[in-house]
Amino acid sequence: MIRIFIVDDHAIMRDGLKRILSEDHNMEVVGEAGDGDQALESLRQIQWDILLLDVSMPGMSGLEVLRAVQKDHPRGKVVILTQHSDHHLAKRYFKAGALGFITKVKAAEVLLKGIRKVAWGGRFFSSDIAEQLVGETLNGESDVMPHETLTDREYGIMCRLVAGIPLKLIAHELSISVSSVSTYRNRILAKIQVDNNAELVHYAIKNGMLNK
Repeated sequence: MIRIFIVDDHAIMRDGLKRILSEDHNMEVVGEAGDGDQALESLRQIQWDILLLDVSMPGMSGLEVLRAVQKDHPRGKVVILTQHSDHHLAKRYFKAGALGFITKVKAAEVLLKGIRKVAWGGRFFSSDIAEQLVGETLNGESDVMPHETLTDREYGIMCRLVAGIPLKLIAHELSISVSSVSTYRNRILAKIQVDNNAELVHYAIKNGMLNK
């Protein structure tokens, strides 16, 4: 039996995932959470094999949760499930220890297959991410992209800025001051080599970091 824990801030999405997982009698959802803090607390109290982890959530980012899980549960296997079809993001999560990366648009098609492969010791990309990675290799695009130099916190804030979330709301979600968010923003703009949020959004679109 593959024991699965789901972390996603949308209850409707969690319900949909549970319906898909119920199709395989060798899989069991043993818990769920709507944010990283709740997830980490619950994961300490139960036995689980696969963590299905969203990227964008209130509070802790997916990367922060992943790193905490890697530290506390080194044998646990993490599959990222996200709306972001960005192969650069996928590489970032794999470097942090994730073993699977599935976009939500492909979840209904490949979720069960992906979980089985990861549970059996393999790695799994959904086809849309795999195609981008192959294309990058064929085009010789192996240089480090500017956004790949961002820290985990900077990357999370960049994603929020690109999504149009105001600084005050970002500060509230991350439990930091508006001044700190502003400082992070300035660092992000410098590393990405853009002058303002509009150029940051343009960069994200150009590099396929936003859903089309």
